[in-house]
Amino acid sequence: MAKSTEKYDGFTTAERTAMKDRAKELKSTARRGAKADTESEVLAKIAEMADSDRTLAERLHAIVKESAPTLTSKLWYGMPAYARDGKVLCFFQSAAKFKTRYAVLGFSDEAQLDDGTMWPTYFALTTLTADAETRIAALLKQAVG
Repeated sequence: MAKSTEKYDGFTTAERTAMKDRAKELKSTARRGAKADTESEVLAKIAEMADSDRTLAERLHAIVKESAPTLTSKLWYGMPAYARDGKVLCFFQSAAKFKTRYAVLGFSDEAQLDDGTMWPTYFALTTLTADAETRIAALLKQAVG
């Protein structure tokens, strides 16, 4: 087995890019304030996505706006996210971002999804059916509390 001459520092290129994106977001937030709605930046990021991811992200964005209109749009590690009082409640991670086979809808610990002693906070997305959209809308309403 040949040894690689490339030095591994523990982070992939995609992870380093996400951290750089987050640093830019923090600087921008310091200027505008944590509660600023940056929907135009989120929509621009969605527009850059590959077709399959973009379709999911656009529909998810619409579902968030319909189901949880009190949440503000923002970028979080370069991903579309939705926050309450400046704290991320949920986010969309495109499949292409980390070269995975599915996109992800994730919820932070700010989300009120508690159900006993164990509950899901990440959901794989491959396509959005009417049933999936209804479930996402219900999750968003529960998450907001």
